[in-house]
Amino acid sequence: MVHNMSQTNSLFTRYINEIRDKEIQKDSMRFRRNLERMGEIYAYEISKTLQFVPCETTTPLGVAESFDLKEEPIIATILRAGLPLHFGILNFFDRAENAFISAYRKHHKDNSFEIALEYVAAPDINDKVLILCDPMLATGSSMTLTYKQLLLRGKPKHTHLVSLIASKQGVDYVKTHMPDNNYTLWCGAIDEELTAHAYIVPGLGDAGDLAFGNKL
Repeated sequence: MVHNMSQTNSLFTRYINEIRDKEIQKDSMRFRRNLERMGEIYAYEISKTLQFVPCETTTPLGVAESFDLKEEPIIATILRAGLPLHFGILNFFDRAENAFISAYRKHHKDNSFEIALEYVAAPDINDKVLILCDPMLATGSSMTLTYKQLLLRGKPKHTHLVSLIASKQGVDYVKTHMPDNNYTLWCGAIDEELTAHAYIVPGLGDAGDLAFGNKL
């Protein structure tokens, strides 16, 4: 299942507009905060799909019957661009365990590149709900390779793949190359064009640089 958040007008649409805006992007703190706020919205939407169980809360005047999460998800992010989005999700799932993966484009002299994974820190994800977030879903390679690496830590009960800006090609790649169909893909917007250098157009640029500064 693919959820495109831009198909319904909401405040989420405003945040998408702001992270794309080349003038607003000059304020890196606001860029990070917008990513964080969108992570919070994603967490709320994802929470509607999770299992809840009855619970009781003792108030100063009695006992209130309600419902609470049956179990906490595990939140995973691809470093470094995914950190603000990750923390937004963590703000709402504040009891969740976390996983971090280093994935980057390793460029070659002929302008081609491969996705390199160098660092993985993750708990046991077997039979857990996994939320894997990366702001940009360009080719889709980073997301699928990272998911396959996390499978070495167990097989999730269900996986939510979270992205802010995706390309149509990236979405199609995920559909074709994910090792199973036990996932939901959440996109803030899906753009039609992917350049020869694998940049999304209109996209927003390099999310990692915009959030944390240019890298060498």
